[in-house]
Amino acid sequence: MTKGGMESVEVFTTEGKGRGLKAQKEFLPGDVIFAEPAYAAVVFDSLTHVICHTCFKRQEKLHRCGQCKFAYYCDRTCQRAAWLNHKNECSAIKRHGKAPSENIRLAARIMWKIEREGSGLSEGCLVSIDELQNHVDSFGEEEKKDLRTDVENFLEFWPPHCQQFGMQFISHIFGVISCNGFTLSDQRGLQAVGVGIFPNLCQANHDCWPNCTVVFNNGNHEAVRSMFHTQMRIELRALSKVSPGDELTVSYVDFLNVSEERRKQLKKQYYFDCACEHCKKQVKDDLMLAVKAGESKPSADTVKEVVQYSKDTLEKINKARMEGLYHEVVKLCRDCLKKQEPVLGDTNIYLLRILSIASEVLSYLQMFEEAADYAKRMVDGYLKIYHPNNAQLGMAVMRAGVTHWHAGLIEAGHGLICKAYAILLITHGPSHPITKDLEVMRVQTEMELRMFQQNEFMYYKMREAALKNQKIQVMPEPSNENAPSLFHKKE
Repeated sequence: MTKGGMESVEVFTTEGKGRGLKAQKEFLPGDVIFAEPAYAAVVFDSLTHVICHTCFKRQEKLHRCGQCKFAYYCDRTCQRAAWLNHKNECSAIKRHGKAPSENIRLAARIMWKIEREGSGLSEGCLVSIDELQNHVDSFGEEEKKDLRTDVENFLEFWPPHCQQFGMQFISHIFGVISCNGFTLSDQRGLQAVGVGIFPNLCQANHDCWPNCTVVFNNGNHEAVRSMFHTQMRIELRALSKVSPGDELTVSYVDFLNVSEERRKQLKKQYYFDCACEHCKKQVKDDLMLAVKAGESKPSADTVKEVVQYSKDTLEKINKARMEGLYHEVVKLCRDCLKKQEPVLGDTNIYLLRILSIASEVLSYLQMFEEAADYAKRMVDGYLKIYHPNNAQLGMAVMRAGVTHWHAGLIEAGHGLICKAYAILLITHGPSHPITKDLEVMRVQTEMELRMFQQNEFMYYKMREAALKNQKIQVMPEPSNENAPSLFHKKE
């Protein structure tokens, strides 16, 4: 079997859940079960000029398509690789006078591929586009209205000389995009930059405590003439030991929410009732709603009041972040923590949310010692809640490690960076840019830790001198977005 081939999985049908994927052989944590190129993919409307339309990497300088003046590429390699999928789009944009929205562009790319190859099974696909779920029958009034608008706009954009499709089939394609569009991220994996359709991935069912994770790999176009040349793809990776015959599951939503909230979100976005063990038995709900233990246990009314105050504060924080008022965000977080600390337990999700925002914004403002304290408490809570090999946990531990390193807390910083590296090796793999960055940090902090252990005084002297001579590395500006979710749902 070739690594990342589809021979190691099979499609099966289950009662109540429809189709799913099953392992054909044993996998260990970190193994790539399969890799799949996109059937079709597009860059988000807001980022079309800063993201390469082939590999979805963020680049400083991009080459623009001379014909349509809409598509951008890293270089000639990416431009040549895109031509098969861009050729029809290019002339359609010129004829139409402007590029339509990302949904229309994605639907058009799917239709052009069907025009070229037919709608049957494509090479390497376990199911055809015709067989993918569209859930159009479950759409509410607002969604049906959006669907009608999308279909009308598509028909305006679709060239008259191309193969014509019936209204029902066009609606099916938009339904597939709405329910199965997968979020594509930039090379650091921190920002959602596009949406793609991956038919094999669509077959993986949801579980709140899954045995697999999905990572988007932008590929390596620089190595075009070498064995390291790889195309853009998603990778389904094992998080725990998977035995032959086990169902392969992924999580469509972040676990950091009580089971009732996760189920509501899944019903609204994906039209099914989650019946996983963690939802049925409300596993870890008690941790996520924990209150301070001890003799003076807070009353139910006090807890309710503090939770409501936390929700209100989170709304104010979002508003202040949108306006870039980061000192105001810090003040709101400090005030909220004062109210939360005597009442909420260390794993309470409302406390953890405030700790996460406070540590991120304080790091950006270079108030590293206070940020490190909050980051440590956040990670301690996360470790009790998340699956030990969860990508979001790994990213949070990495952020906490970098914050401790900046604060001069080298022992704790190095420990957290090592912990994050161990998680991301499994969730992202050793060749992902973010894992490579972590490896560099791990080596650097290990060297600094040795120096610190040999002579603490000299370590701080050298650190002080280094910081005077070079501008301290500024942390990235806090993002107002959550980490990219697995599937892209049109808002």
